[in-house]
Amino acid sequence: MSVLVLNDDNFESEILNSEKTCLVDFFATWCGPCKIMSPVVDEIAAENPDIKVGKVDVDEAEEIAARFGIMSIPTLMVFKGGESVKTFVGVTDKGAILAELK
Repeated sequence: MSVLVLNDDNFESEILNSEKTCLVDFFATWCGPCKIMSPVVDEIAAENPDIKVGKVDVDEAEEIAARFGIMSIPTLMVFKGGESVKTFVGVTDKGAILAELK
């Protein structure tokens, strides 16, 4: 499954109203650690069609970043039933992320 580009307009409909488990990557294009995590997030999306995966550019979607208290990037958040259930900050092991998505 492809990675969704999330913004202020579609975040609620795509993530908060989703019946699927969701993984959201909060990133910025200038962020070195974000560039390390990006292919990991892409792999998770490709390997897990039952999980909805999206990315939020914090520079373009400041409202969402503020709403979820994003202070450091990359931040990955797992959403289930429209609620944030787990947050990873910084470069994170793929296995740890997958364990929270199951």
